Amino acid sequence: MVTVNHPHVAVAASRRSEEPDSTPAAALSATAATDAAVPSLRHFVQDTAARWAVPTETIDGLSLVVTELVTNVVLHSGSPDVTVLITHHGAEVHLEVKDAGTWQTRTTPRLVPEDDDAACGRGLDLVKHCCSWWLAFLSPLGTRVVACLPVAANAG
Repeated sequence: MVTVNHPHVAVAASRRSEEPDSTPAAALSATAATDAAVPSLRHFVQDTAARWAVPTETIDGLSLVVTELVTNVVLHSGSPDVTVLITHHGAEVHLEVKDAGTWQTRTTPRLVPEDDDAACGRGLDLVKHCCSWWLAFLSPLGTRVVACLPVAANAG
């Protein structure tokens, strides 16, 4: 099934099996790497996870992670586009953010007094805090970051 839920989304697809423990649910969205990509892809992830009945606590973590990773693409990669893939594997949700840009390694220390009031520079630390693990794959063709979030138990 192909769906387009947001005006800035170029491609979105979703698959969810009705049988437990079968093929994982998956949804993909790609858009131009502009400022509008951040809220658009955040809403895509939130809407998709909600359709899959992912608990609110996990959706909150997914929202933060996708916001940080897509913001990094928009601000730092130089990529013309960004792609987000979300998959639901039972007790885990994987989020993959892919771009065609170049990873920019930070050349200055993070914890210096001048950073205290900085508006950015803490994104990957927030991602690390929300995830059970995350990995960045760097290549001449771009960067792919995969993050795994545990699915929170439903309250009540």
